[in-house]
Amino acid sequence: MLHGDNVTLRAMTRDDLPLIWRFNNDLAVELAGGGDPLMPKSLERLTADFEREAAKGGRDEATFVIEVEEKCVGGCGLFHFNWTSRTAELGIAIGDKDYWGVGYGAEAVRLLVHYAFQYRNLRRVWLWVHGRNERAIRAYASCGFVEEGRLRQHVWSNGDYDDAVFMGILRDEWRAAQRE
Repeated sequence: MLHGDNVTLRAMTRDDLPLIWRFNNDLAVELAGGGDPLMPKSLERLTADFEREAAKGGRDEATFVIEVEEKCVGGCGLFHFNWTSRTAELGIAIGDKDYWGVGYGAEAVRLLVHYAFQYRNLRRVWLWVHGRNERAIRAYASCGFVEEGRLRQHVWSNGDYDDAVFMGILRDEWRAAQRE
C-alpha cells in the first residue's frame, strides 16, 4: 500500500467491486474520465474479469483503489508499460463525486508517480486527457506534468469532438521537484 497525507492506494478486493461497478456506470464519471465511448458493464462481467485476473496468481499489476478515510472513492493505475523505453501511461478516476475538486485526485497522482519512478524504475509517465477537462489538466500540471502535444478534435465525447491533450513527466523532472 502507498500512503499519503489523506489518500491510500491499495489493491482492489472483491468487496470493492460493487462500488467500482457503480463508478464505471456513472455517466458523469465516465464523461469526466473520457469515456470512449460510454459503454455499460455489468457487475457480473466486472466480477468475472476480477476472478480471471486473480486466478492467474502472482502479483497484481499496477492498479490501485483510491481510499480516503478507509472508503473507496475511485481507482488509478499505470498501464501500457514499455519496458524498453521505461514508460507507462497513468489513468485515474475519482468515482465518488463528493470527493471531486478537493485534491484527493492530485494526491493520488503524486503517490502513483512516486511509485512509478521510485519503485518501478520508470523513466517517463504519460497520460492523455480531454481538452475540455480543464480541472484535470490543472491538477496534472500541479503534479509536474507538462503538455507534450494535442490532437485536435480527436475524441468524440458527449455529442461533440474534443482535443486529446497528452501530458508527461520525466523522472529527472520529478527528482528536481522533490529537491525543491
